[in-house]
Amino acid sequence: MSNVCCFGELLLRLSPKTNGEWIESATIPAFVGGAELNVATAIASWGIPVSYFTALPDNSLANDIKTYIREKNIDPSPIVTLGERIGIYYLPQGSDLKNAGVIYDRAHSSFSTLKRGIVNWDAVFENVSWFHFSAISPALNQEVADFCLEALEAASARNITISVDLNYRSKLWKYGKKPNEIMPQLAQYCDLIMGNIWAANLLLDIPIDPEVFVNNASKEEYLEHSITTAEALLKTFPKCKTVANTFRFDAFQGGIQYYTTLYKEGQQYVSPEFSTEKVVDKVGSGDCFMGGLIYGLYQNHAPQNVIDFASAAAYGKLQEYGDATSQTVEDVNAKLV
Repeated sequence: MSNVCCFGELLLRLSPKTNGEWIESATIPAFVGGAELNVATAIASWGIPVSYFTALPDNSLANDIKTYIREKNIDPSPIVTLGERIGIYYLPQGSDLKNAGVIYDRAHSSFSTLKRGIVNWDAVFENVSWFHFSAISPALNQEVADFCLEALEAASARNITISVDLNYRSKLWKYGKKPNEIMPQLAQYCDLIMGNIWAANLLLDIPIDPEVFVNNASKEEYLEHSITTAEALLKTFPKCKTVANTFRFDAFQGGIQYYTTLYKEGQQYVSPEFSTEKVVDKVGSGDCFMGGLIYGLYQNHAPQNVIDFASAAAYGKLQEYGDATSQTVEDVNAKLV
C-alpha cells in the first residue's frame, strides 16, 4: 500500500502554567508536535501508512523523538539530519495558538536551514502517493519557501496527490515577503486546498465580501461564500479538484461553534454543526480535521462521509490535551451517531 508523506517542522511545545506557577513547580509540560506531524499521527492511528519528513539535528534528543515517531507507526526514514537545534514554541496553559500567548523559539532551527539541492527526492517519495504540507513552512524564510517549491515540483513530476493546509501564523512571515507573494506559486501544485475563506483571501488573494471578512454574517451567508471561495480557488488553480473550508467561532464563556464544508465536482457538502461549552485544548484541532480529510479521500469515501468524519475528528480533538489526537476511528464515528 502506498504511503502518505507529511512534511513540516517538528516543534517541541512547552506549556507552562501562567502567573509564574511554572517557576515554583519547576515543571513545564512538553509535547512533541508541529502541524504536519499532528496530521501524520492522526492518520497513522487510523490505519493509513504514513511517513514524516522534517529536519532534525544529530543529537540524543532528536534520536528520542525519532523513536517516539516510530512508536506511533509513522515512518521517520525521510527525516534529514542537519543543523543544530529543534524548534520550540511556548504556549501558556489556557492560551490559543492564534493569539498573543504563543512565543516562538524556532530561529536557526534545523528545519529553517533546509534549502534546494540537498535532498534525494527519489528516496523521499519512494512508494508515496500523497504529499501533505502547510503554509507554516514557507512562512519561515525564503530558502525554506524555495525548498517547498522544489518538493512540490518533485512530487508533481511523480504524479503524487498534493494537499495543503492554509495555516496562517501572524508571528511568522517576517522575512520581507507577504503570504500572497509566496503561496500562490505553491498552491498551483495542489489537488486539495484546506483552510477557510479568510485564509484563502489572505494567502491566495481570493476575494472575500467585506461584511463576511469581519465575521458579520449568518451561517447561510458563510456557506454561500464557501462555495464562492471554492469555485474561485478551482478557477485560479486548475490542478485543484477539492476545497475544504472550516468555520470555528468562539461562543459564550469560552465555548466553540464549529462546522465545515467540502467542495468537490461542483457540489458543496456541509458537515453537522458541533458546539461545546468547554474546550480542553484548541491546539491541533485543524490538523485533526486535515487528517480526517486525507483519511477519507485516500480511501475514496463518499464526499459527505469524508467531511462528516473530518469534522467530528476535529471537534473531538478540542477535548484532548496535547498536540495530536488519540481518537480511534470508532471514537470519531461515535460522535456522528
